[in-house]
Amino acid sequence: MFGKRSLDGPTKSAAPPPPPPGGAEIATRPQRKEAPRPLEAAMVPAPKPTAASSGPRATAALEQLKAAQGGGGKDGAVTEIVREQSDYYHATKTTIYTALLNTIDLAQLAQLDVRAAAEEIRDIVAELVAIKNVSMSGAEQEHLVQDIINDVLGYGPLEPLLARDDIADIMVNGAGRVFIEVGGKVQLTNVRFRDNQQLMNICQRIVSQIGRRVDESSPICDARLPDGSRVNVIGPPLALDGPTLTIRKFKKDKLTMSNLVGFGSISPEGARVLGVIGASRCNVLISGGTGSGKTTLLNTMTAFIDPTERVITCEDAAELQLQQPHVVRLETRPPNLEGQGQITMRDLVKNCLRMRPERIIVGEVRGPEAFDLLQAMNTGHDGSMGTLHANSPREAISRIESMITMGGYGLPSRTIREMVVGSIDVIIQAARLRDGSRRITHITEVVGLEGDVIITQDLFVYEITGEDANGGVAGRHRSTGIARPRFWDRARYYGLERELADALDDAE
Repeated sequence: MFGKRSLDGPTKSAAPPPPPPGGAEIATRPQRKEAPRPLEAAMVPAPKPTAASSGPRATAALEQLKAAQGGGGKDGAVTEIVREQSDYYHATKTTIYTALLNTIDLAQLAQLDVRAAAEEIRDIVAELVAIKNVSMSGAEQEHLVQDIINDVLGYGPLEPLLARDDIADIMVNGAGRVFIEVGGKVQLTNVRFRDNQQLMNICQRIVSQIGRRVDESSPICDARLPDGSRVNVIGPPLALDGPTLTIRKFKKDKLTMSNLVGFGSISPEGARVLGVIGASRCNVLISGGTGSGKTTLLNTMTAFIDPTERVITCEDAAELQLQQPHVVRLETRPPNLEGQGQITMRDLVKNCLRMRPERIIVGEVRGPEAFDLLQAMNTGHDGSMGTLHANSPREAISRIESMITMGGYGLPSRTIREMVVGSIDVIIQAARLRDGSRRITHITEVVGLEGDVIITQDLFVYEITGEDANGGVAGRHRSTGIARPRFWDRARYYGLERELADALDDAE
């Protein structure tokens, strides 16, 4: 283990501390390095707390939110994310953290594995707490040690939030305000950062893991965490109140279609129909608003793909979690510092056509790549899937037309609609209701073209019937009574017509 210098921490005297007896090796933090390591470059000592700290405002806002929701109780209270941390705790943490940086050599620390580095930090922090006569209980000291380890080796104050599996979204609005979504409801937490610089350092640490950057010249970045959780960062000068970080967390345990049935997102009969749609290689478009569960639904739909099929995914930030053995994952690339080297979604979709795909899955259709996806669906790549933002199946079709038009192809509207009819078999609509619950509201198939109008028909719809005893939305999934959908022949080709017929009969 590397050596330490005196643990007295920063002092008012300008003289350096005396060397330890016996000529022991001293590992001091260098003042200037030609090529700092990423870990050291990300560590910036926090400034001393000032009266203008955002901590009291965040604490006051938390208390106001608690009072507005009833001040406690199982139903209305704000979920406690971490223990209440006073200004004294944050000031002490800043002092110990600054002394730690002046005590250890981060260059040598970066060469250790995570466990050894954490033990080294734990030992030094314990000595610093004893030397500085910090008044803390054993539990508080353990929290302090873990917080500092997270700051040096992990994602700082975000670590307790990332460890919880019931949190769907983490929204950081500057250093002093962190919100989460639990059970479809947004809540303010008492988590905070030392300052905006620490928050920006953590953002840079996240995006650098996948070779991307976020700074003043490139203040917007899409990235992902190692577990596939989606990350968006927008920093100054575009974000006026400090860096804004949004994390869409994925559950550690992958959701299945049976889980969606248990949550009430879809009826058992509707789930069986979706299974037939996925297994019989229908071309599927999943539409919905932000946070409606499109990606989760797409992940569950891919469970019906035959393990022998070659699947290629194209995404802006890789987040799909396919379980098949033969999956090729492709990801877009932003331009470099010189503005060169950008790889767009359309480039990926065009290239994957040369990779012998059997199914193409586009994480999200946003622009001209819609044309290439329809071409792939219509030229032998049955079973392809994609998601897009839309409020209804009809609007999803309109958005596909608009995105193709924006690509500058100059095609007549009828030609585009013929492509849509010939390519897309089923549109699945997902929605997040006002109580935070997520439901599959439509399973709609594209029937054909009459004149210049695309004809669709609903197989299943979700009807809202009122409210339950807890004030949540009550409703039911209802079959529209169509006994032979348009993809019946495709289901029969794959030997699934009996399963489809039974599911439709049971739903009536």
